[in-house]
Amino acid sequence: MTLPVKCLTETAILPTRAHPGDAGLDLYADESVIVCASCRALVSTGIAIAIPYGYVGLIWPRSGLAAKHGISVDAGVIDSGYRGPIKVLLTNASTVQHYEINRGDKIAQLLIQPVALLTPVEVDCLNETERSRSGFGSSGL
Repeated sequence: MTLPVKCLTETAILPTRAHPGDAGLDLYADESVIVCASCRALVSTGIAIAIPYGYVGLIWPRSGLAAKHGISVDAGVIDSGYRGPIKVLLTNASTVQHYEINRGDKIAQLLIQPVALLTPVEVDCLNETERSRSGFGSSGL
């Protein structure tokens, strides 16, 4: 399968895989941005994509940025019907250190996954399970 990608600017970079079997496609910044300490920044990738029906695009953090610099990703669902610009919402977990993103930097990774398109149906009761209503922490530490 292929993923149709449209470059919206002359400087946009197509998503790439670092290694042939990698699940994630690296997404690149198409602008320079400072992500201030304890803040978020919306960063343009300069691309649009056409995800096939029955699939979803999930934007995930790059592990190195998250572990070394506290840069994570929020709001990362791209539906199959969306054809607009792909932007990445980066969050800086540092309370003191700003982080500089430069055009061309790898900023996130895109995973394309199949989705179950289930239709919600109201019912009077749900089937019981071993866990049932046990909430947070119920499966141990």
